[in-house]
Amino acid sequence: MATGTHEYHDDPRNADVLIHVNGHLVPRNQATVSVFDSGFILGDGVWEGLRLHHGRFAFLDAHLDRLYDGAKALDLDIGLDRAALTRTLHETVEANDMRDGVHVRLMVTRGLKRTPYQDPRVCVGPSTVVIIPEYKQALPETVENGIRLFTVHVRRGAPDVQDPRLNTHSKLNCILACIQATKAGADEALMLDPQGFVATCNSTHFFIVRKGELLTSTGQYCLDGITRAQILAVARANDIPAHERSFSLSDTYAADEAFVTGTYAGVVPVTEIDGRRIGDGKRGAMTEHLQTLYQRHVDSDVASQQQQESN
Repeated sequence: MATGTHEYHDDPRNADVLIHVNGHLVPRNQATVSVFDSGFILGDGVWEGLRLHHGRFAFLDAHLDRLYDGAKALDLDIGLDRAALTRTLHETVEANDMRDGVHVRLMVTRGLKRTPYQDPRVCVGPSTVVIIPEYKQALPETVENGIRLFTVHVRRGAPDVQDPRLNTHSKLNCILACIQATKAGADEALMLDPQGFVATCNSTHFFIVRKGELLTSTGQYCLDGITRAQILAVARANDIPAHERSFSLSDTYAADEAFVTGTYAGVVPVTEIDGRRIGDGKRGAMTEHLQTLYQRHVDSDVASQQQQESN
């Protein structure tokens, strides 16, 4: 079954990976958390998806900024400072002898509860920290041929309900959006904001290209996306006009090109939305150009980390 930009081929090496669970490296088939964990009971936690490239995590500082900002908003003590968590991430992939083609899921929950109840005051221990590294890459055909989107009825909410900019474990609205898109025969969901303007996708960020310019949402109703921010920076550094503003589905249908962004697959073309072909229904020239620029940007970030470590 297709899973949009996250489609991948199983890698047999993943059966033997060691997973970090609360300070211990354990075999994959033994990696467990308690049924009394806050993440299991309530989805109470924050997480990050990281891409390992040449032995370094791309845009690690930005990912850690988002993680610690989210934890602060939830009044959640991660229990490790940035330096300690960075060491733990590197120790996990080094223990698995990993350098490239790796996706890492870092998860932090509020920890164990003495009873299954939402009040944080019934927690009885430190936060739970889990790091799952896997050999996993987006399929080349997905990156080249793109995905199809379907606009769902599930909206991105306002921050006074649940702040959509926080990368929390509570993802039910995105899951419902994904289900509706799948039932409609699409790969991923396109979600609108409360005013009916285009906001984001259920697991990626959305851009359109019109007359040589990039357009994405205001960002008020979508996750504070790392790859989204990098694409905006890359575009502006290369004299490609890029704007964050409200736009409608009508603007989307009339786009010359469309694409989505995310840590897992980078930049992926969108060829169809709600049964309407976007552009000529193939990866556009701007999208392909941005894929190249983004990969160079990843290389540059990793090289910069290596240079800093050698000084």
